[in-house]
Amino acid sequence: MLLLILKRIVWAIPVLFIVATISFGLMRIVPGGPFDEEKSLPPEIIANIKAKYHLDKPIPEQYLIYMSRLVKGDLGVSYKYVHRTVNDILGDAFPVSLQLGIFALALAIMIGIPLGTIAAVNRGGKLDFLAMLVATAGISLPGFVTGALLIFVFGLWLKLAPVALWESFRHMILPALTLSLSPAAYLARLTRASVLEVMEKDYVRTARSKGLSSAKTVIKHVLRNALVPVLTVLGPLTAIVITGSFVVEYMYAIPGMGRFFITAVSNRDYDLIMATTLVFAVLLVIANTIVDVLYTVLDPRMQVKG
Repeated sequence: MLLLILKRIVWAIPVLFIVATISFGLMRIVPGGPFDEEKSLPPEIIANIKAKYHLDKPIPEQYLIYMSRLVKGDLGVSYKYVHRTVNDILGDAFPVSLQLGIFALALAIMIGIPLGTIAAVNRGGKLDFLAMLVATAGISLPGFVTGALLIFVFGLWLKLAPVALWESFRHMILPALTLSLSPAAYLARLTRASVLEVMEKDYVRTARSKGLSSAKTVIKHVLRNALVPVLTVLGPLTAIVITGSFVVEYMYAIPGMGRFFITAVSNRDYDLIMATTLVFAVLLVIANTIVDVLYTVLDPRMQVKG
């Protein structure tokens, strides 16, 4: 187990290096720059600003400066948020996005896996039809539509939860629910297909022939093996949910990474965009490592192969 984790850490180094290099290159290829909209400033001042941030140097030299800072843990400075470094911005915004993402992922798992299991057990029945109808709607509707519906119903009409800001646990409910619906729907469909496949196995038929109840058969023999394919998508899904809440954060006025990322893209804030991309890559590596560890818990054959 420890060897697996160490291997993942070693492989993460070149992966992050490649991600940093590609993101740096894309930022320089995209037309425009962080100070192109400063029409009111004289060219001399624009030149001084670019010199301050080393943007007047050749691109290879800019790349070396960026990578040397990155190795030291310095993610750079923001060109639009004056007197604030990218480390400071992410230090304030990332914990908010992390809390929202973890809460939303927990909701997605608690909703999606039971919903898919119920649909598989009642294959062809009314519960199956209803569960898949909900799952299809959850996948089809974009986040800004479900978010607007939740705000109207639970925030403005029923007044059960606040619709903006980030001040207490109650403020987390609607954003987390909005963010969790699409992943929950995807997990429900995947769980249903996986459970149906496992239910056709010989050892499940043997358990039923011995008089084991349907509930015990599903819990003890079916779910453990059916969740292995589900774990495969939980790795990237975790990173996507935690860092992909940009629209949801913008809708609910949450001070997370989403607001900064959106403004960074529109303002060509190079260092902030590249840092957000790196955060996504790090989370993806961590999530996939955790998934690989959970594989060995659910399926002991993975340990034998290892």
